[in-house]
Amino acid sequence: QVQLVESGGGLVQPGGSLRLSCVASGSSFSSYAMRWYRQAPGKQREWVATITSGGTTNYADSVKGRFTISRDNAKNTVYLQLNSLKVEDTAVYYCNTVRPMGLLRSYDYWGQGTQVTVSS
Repeated sequence: QVQLVESGGGLVQPGGSLRLSCVASGSSFSSYAMRWYRQAPGKQREWVATITSGGTTNYADSVKGRFTISRDNAKNTVYLQLNSLKVEDTAVYYCNTVRPMGLLRSYDYWGQGTQVTVSS
């Protein structure tokens, strides 16, 4: 059982910055990868970034060089730093983690999402 709560979204101008946070409740936070996804109006949810339990990061090509994912295991929190924001980055941003559940099964946990709007 894991609960994820995102925060930090808001309205920002193109070229601006924002830092999103996701606080996780539950056990074994430090042992599992955390991910950020986003979903824009009328579009499918897309993967944005991943950070492994060991701190290795990966990014979607669309955000590489502009976004940074990090984690603080002592606070059970994962962050997403959004820099050089573009209008195309407008979306609801969700954090995600996958945990084992039963034999040969897994379960996806999602937060409620936080809205990021990039506009003049």
